[in-house]
Amino acid sequence: MTSFTVMGKLPELVVVLLEEATKQIRAAARAKKPDRRPRRGRTLRAGPDTPVWNQLVKHAAPFLRKRGDKVKLARLLGVSRQRLHQLLVERSACADAERTLLLVAWVHARRSGQEWA
Repeated sequence: MTSFTVMGKLPELVVVLLEEATKQIRAAARAKKPDRRPRRGRTLRAGPDTPVWNQLVKHAAPFLRKRGDKVKLARLLGVSRQRLHQLLVERSACADAERTLLLVAWVHARRSGQEWA
């Protein structure tokens, strides 16, 4: 088989791969049933269902680049460095209301050019 023949088959292979990927994505979407029960009283987890939290984390990230910034913020919020990592880096958890409000105030102060804690 010449290289010209192999290159001629490449677009066909890409199309086949994309079609298979699309089928798998659709099957996965059908398999996941939406939770129709109300989420009253349940703790939210960070992810696509928490767009406001995601934006807050996005706005906080530029202020946490220097060495020691995360430690200072963790002390201000009253959480461990590991918990702060879960909140802002892993995004596997959301903070409670008091800490969220503190984080909002901290981001606002930093955006205004003030050093807060």
